[in-house]
Amino acid sequence: MKTHVQHPLTDFVEYPPQQMLARAEAFYSDIKRRHSIRKFSSRDVPQSIIETCIKAAGTAPNGANHQPWHFAAISSKEVKRQVREQAEAHEQRFYNGGAGEQWLDALKPLGTDAQKPYLEDAPWLIAIFSQKKGGIEQGQKQQNYYIHESVGIATGMLITALHTAGLVTLTHTPKPMSFLSKICKRPDDERPYMLLVVGYPAEDATVPDHALKKKSLEQIASFL
Repeated sequence: MKTHVQHPLTDFVEYPPQQMLARAEAFYSDIKRRHSIRKFSSRDVPQSIIETCIKAAGTAPNGANHQPWHFAAISSKEVKRQVREQAEAHEQRFYNGGAGEQWLDALKPLGTDAQKPYLEDAPWLIAIFSQKKGGIEQGQKQQNYYIHESVGIATGMLITALHTAGLVTLTHTPKPMSFLSKICKRPDDERPYMLLVVGYPAEDATVPDHALKKKSLEQIASFL
């Protein structure tokens, strides 16, 4: 029988309940300041910050520990221009009827349209890809499991890490996103999952009133 090596848990830190609550409340107060921003400054963000936040995302729980994700971090002006051109072409079709009236009505309070200048203004774009095949070792091509769930958790952790570092983000999902695979030179067994816009907010950045309306605890949770 194969032996499965286990290691003692040595880095868990337990806090007294009062301190636990204080830490939870402090985190909630901080994460409430996270907003999706659509006006970005062109100010530079050091690559080391992006690298560290991606490493944090890479610690996310995932199916069979295959870590079925790839993060393509883009700072090249030329590559960002290509992304914007392709994304806006798809967005034009989306806003010109492709999305359907109901979806477009839902977006109206946010004031979005087909123009995406932030795709060039922001210092970083992070294209997130999910991997159908992989494994824990480089070059493995095993079946991956719970791919969508795993990449979704990692993406949420990346957004949180970037916020904690002092940056703002915008999740962008042009449909279809296949052009990202070509631009980022990713293999056929990967699929674009999301495009994350990253940087500092522009001086005239705003937050839609609609986006500030969050459901109450009673609406999003039940305790049995």
